[in-house]
Amino acid sequence: MSPEDFEAAARFVKDRSGLVLTRDKTYLLENRLMPVVRELRLKSASELIGAAIAGDMTLQTAVIDAMMAKDTAFFRDWKPFVHFRTVVLPNIRVSRGMKGRFRILSAGVSTGQEAHSVAMTIRDVLPSFPGWEIEVVGIDIAASAIASATKGVYSQFDVQRGLPIRTLLHYFTKQDDAWILNAGVRDMVKLQTWNLLDDLFPLGRFNAIFCRNVLVYLDLKTKLDVLQKLARLLVDDGVLYLGTNETVTGVSSNFRAVDPELGIYAVHRADRPSSLSLAAKVDI
Repeated sequence: MSPEDFEAAARFVKDRSGLVLTRDKTYLLENRLMPVVRELRLKSASELIGAAIAGDMTLQTAVIDAMMAKDTAFFRDWKPFVHFRTVVLPNIRVSRGMKGRFRILSAGVSTGQEAHSVAMTIRDVLPSFPGWEIEVVGIDIAASAIASATKGVYSQFDVQRGLPIRTLLHYFTKQDDAWILNAGVRDMVKLQTWNLLDDLFPLGRFNAIFCRNVLVYLDLKTKLDVLQKLARLLVDDGVLYLGTNETVTGVSSNFRAVDPELGIYAVHRADRPSSLSLAAKVDI
């Protein structure tokens, strides 16, 4: 791929997804696009990108799907999920006791492991929420990833990455060489294709948002834009979970750190009295 073709491809991918590709990522770009090139019997990645830029919507979707990283795992980094279970969920139970409803968003959900990890965490303590209306929403720009996540079918390799054996046996059923996620978990999760660069307001409000290992792929301006959108989706005492290698420091004033080492942040509303965050440990 020529330098000119790479620059055109990088601009196209960034405009559509926010993903930043530097010149040293030429091999990554070609490596991810070649399966699409072969499937469509095109001559090269340059031809694929050219047709996508020219307006072929099918190819545009194929390019973005191919470029999105799908490196995910159940209960990734583990500790944020412990915090969610032992701090946020008890706080929700106390603060929302009269409402009996809460919603969690998993952004950049890929093939579903994070959203399903959140749902399994909730189901572990579901007796504490009798009759509550609970929804986990998972979104990702890649339609192919969402289709895979919706099936809830995972390989042996998938379930070996972060999934405790007791959780595996409790929430999955073995079928041939695959593990099928139980309907109770799948039914709790609403999965849909959505671009974080688009308007997020139609998704509604959330008590907590997991947007982990997503911002790391974006430039500063796009990170700020996404964080502003996420802040508007969160309730005033809401919680944001980022990846352990991500931060809002120097990027957005819409959040304040609760435990930055774990990527845990509370909403900051400059024009409103501060409220106790659901991420704060309190005596219950």
